[in-house]
Amino acid sequence: MKYLINVSAPPSSQSSLSALRFCRALLKQEHELLRVFFYGEGVYNANSLLSPPSDENNMEQLWREFAQTHKVELVVCIAAAVRRGLLNEEEAQRYDKPASNIQAPFIVSGLGQLVEASVLADRTMTFS
Repeated sequence: MKYLINVSAPPSSQSSLSALRFCRALLKQEHELLRVFFYGEGVYNANSLLSPPSDENNMEQLWREFAQTHKVELVVCIAAAVRRGLLNEEEAQRYDKPASNIQAPFIVSGLGQLVEASVLADRTMTFS
């Protein structure tokens, strides 16, 4: 079965960790994970400048490791990200900002990526 995962929960939320665990379980059961799409407050999961306390999960790092290990696409909604001050290098240059805080493997893109994956997926799960 093909899945699309939509994460609109911030990294401090249990829902974000639940989304990651669900993704791991999907792949363990040999389902196909088309894409993980971060929207709304969920875009904060891609913020490479967050530094959570040592006794909390660093969700950006966990998502990055997951994507690199399993070759899963992590897409961050550009409109939601820019509105919240999250920029990749290209957007930082476009808006004349001194730095970026979204790094690979996170990809900044539009809602078209969400729509495309929802058409191809058998199931869409949202974690908010």
